[in-house]
Amino acid sequence: MFEIVWLSLRVSALAIIFAGLLGIPLGSWLGLKRFVGRRLIVALLYTGMGFPPVVVGLFVYLLLSRNGVLGSLGWPWLPHLFTPAAMVIGQVIIATPLISGFTMVAVMSVDSNLRLQLISLGATPWQATRAVLSEARVGVIVSMVAGFGSVISEVGAVMLLGGNIEGSTRVMTTAIVLETSKGNFDLALAMGMVLLALTFAVNVVVLCLQGKAFD
Repeated sequence: MFEIVWLSLRVSALAIIFAGLLGIPLGSWLGLKRFVGRRLIVALLYTGMGFPPVVVGLFVYLLLSRNGVLGSLGWPWLPHLFTPAAMVIGQVIIATPLISGFTMVAVMSVDSNLRLQLISLGATPWQATRAVLSEARVGVIVSMVAGFGSVISEVGAVMLLGGNIEGSTRVMTTAIVLETSKGNFDLALAMGMVLLALTFAVNVVVLCLQGKAFD
């Protein structure tokens, strides 16, 4: 069980790191800038936040399969199906819109005059942007934690992309599905309790961070 829990944490943590590197800059940009086509991008972002994970898994599966768009290229560095790397890619696609959306809202909640005031006082645009992001940091952290909670409890995409291979790609959610189908309800329940405890811990962190935001 320890190996399964460790793989779940490792895959989800890597996915959140990469999703944060993509999502935070995108959300910050959308929160700070006003330009033609912004509403369309925001609408696509919100659509991505509600996208069914199993459809994301199917999309990545078709890309990475041997007959897929990327798999047919035969690039040696390209991640293969039924590996933790493929699972990470799926989870990154799931988490990035969530992180971007929450970050955008956090940035937009900061007083819009703050950046203009800092620039008028002699700050560079980059320094003013950093100040805004500093004010929105609690919301950004919450977005990361919420993204982690969503991907570690996801089953559809990781089942498709990982294949639920014992000792290689089996994570807590897929192990629960497998053990339940085999009638091993005690083991499935134990896995479920561990996953529930981790999810509860994530939610506690989110609530604590949200509480600090209103102190």
